[in-house]
Amino acid sequence: MNWKDIIVSKKNNSFKYKDAQLFDKVFDEVLKYHSPGIAPVKDGSGWYHIDVKGNEVYKERYNRVFGYYFNRASVIKGKNWFHINELGKRLYDANYVWTGNYQEKVCSVRDFTNQYFHIDLEGKPIYESKYRFVGDFKDGFACVRLVSGFYKHINLKGSFLNDKEFLDLGVFHKNYAIAKDENGWYHIDKIGNELYENRYAMIEPFYNGFAVVDTVDGVKQIINEEGVIELTI
Repeated sequence: MNWKDIIVSKKNNSFKYKDAQLFDKVFDEVLKYHSPGIAPVKDGSGWYHIDVKGNEVYKERYNRVFGYYFNRASVIKGKNWFHINELGKRLYDANYVWTGNYQEKVCSVRDFTNQYFHIDLEGKPIYESKYRFVGDFKDGFACVRLVSGFYKHINLKGSFLNDKEFLDLGVFHKNYAIAKDENGWYHIDKIGNELYENRYAMIEPFYNGFAVVDTVDGVKQIINEEGVIELTI
């Protein structure tokens, strides 16, 4: 049985496999299975994780648990957030106000001074800086919000990708990212240069060479990577 074929029931309280209930257990709430075949569940004893046979992975109970990414799951105990491994063992001593999910072997966290940064698989910060906000890494880069309020891109070593700052920013998708300045949204390359001069009220990342945009007048269009309008929709 492949855990990827297990689905959550419509009532979000049990699991199904090939249109049949997976095992004879019903919970208060469940979340879907993640690698390595472990799912978060809640019953009268609290939140914990189970395997594909419905057996608890560990004895501990939490206020909330989430799915596994890189064999690590975020859990909440009281007011403290941290990560456990697939055996239920705590990975590091630090506590946080919030922890994300591991992406590209690093994870975004928020400390008790409400500052954000990224930690590695052992729970160690991957750089010394702290930010007003950080996003998940994608393809080796993440968006961070500086104390000044501006956004920049960083790499997995915590270094800035370029010297450009933006009012808002998205992750790179097929070498381009969405960015915002005082005139609106547009697309940039990894150097931080604009792909075209126009600005929009809303834009999406490029999908196979084209992106949906909304003009400041509320017109929805499709543009190519040179900013040329291909279609009004």
